[in-house]
Amino acid sequence: MVANLNPAFVWLLAGLILLGLEVLAPGVFMMWLGIAALVTGLIALGVQLNFGLQVAIFAIFSAISLMIGLRLRQPAAPGLNTQQAGLAGRIAVVLHFDGREGRVRVGDSDWSARIAEGVPLPEPGARLRVFAVDGTVLLVRPEA
Repeated sequence: MVANLNPAFVWLLAGLILLGLEVLAPGVFMMWLGIAALVTGLIALGVQLNFGLQVAIFAIFSAISLMIGLRLRQPAAPGLNTQQAGLAGRIAVVLHFDGREGRVRVGDSDWSARIAEGVPLPEPGARLRVFAVDGTVLLVRPEA
């Protein structure tokens, strides 16, 4: 029974299985191979091709679909407390400092902060600039 199965249907079935695997274990990898297998199956339905040529077509469409997938992939969203989140370089208003540790306000949020070494302690209301982020603590220095 398997010997009489049209190879095009095997490619189409493989493509559907790969798309189903993507649904069960998402990683946006199997989807592109599934699409390549579906395209190979559709081509094999329309044109009589030997198995070696079908595999070559699958490899070409796999490479093309994976390249498209990599171009469409969005970069991961930065975390809230990272320099990439846009806190570095922002202005912070001093709420209070006790030694080198204190609290500042950036926008509408209050943050723990640490003033740079060798900098005089700021008064409440003073404006500082965030120059780095250490976990959830903003590293600040006087605005330049």
